[in-house]
Amino acid sequence: QVQFVESGGRSVQPGESLRLSCTMSGCDRCAMGWFRQAPGKEIEFVVSINVVGDSVYYADFARGRFTASRDRGENTVNLLMTNLRSEDTAVYLCAAKDGLGVHTRAYAYRYWGQGTQVTVSS
Repeated sequence: QVQFVESGGRSVQPGESLRLSCTMSGCDRCAMGWFRQAPGKEIEFVVSINVVGDSVYYADFARGRFTASRDRGENTVNLLMTNLRSEDTAVYLCAAKDGLGVHTRAYAYRYWGQGTQVTVSS
């Protein structure tokens, strides 16, 4: 059984930084990703990182502001988000997919965490 422990979500002001963490258990050969869902909107891809942590793919809005990392062979993915904007407000969901490589589509991810709320507001 695949399980997740997500943490780090909280309220911050615009321009501040936040680090999310996701630890997965139950799958040793799963790529991982972060998605987000704002109220009334569809789920949106944020970043995907492969099993060994040396291939990372970002959504356009995340590139340059967000940094994902995963230690080789570890099942913890950290997401450092900088220069946060109000439009980054969402529930951030950690997910895992069978297979080693990255993927940008939600349908490719079989396993999902409960999510952690990020609110950016002045």
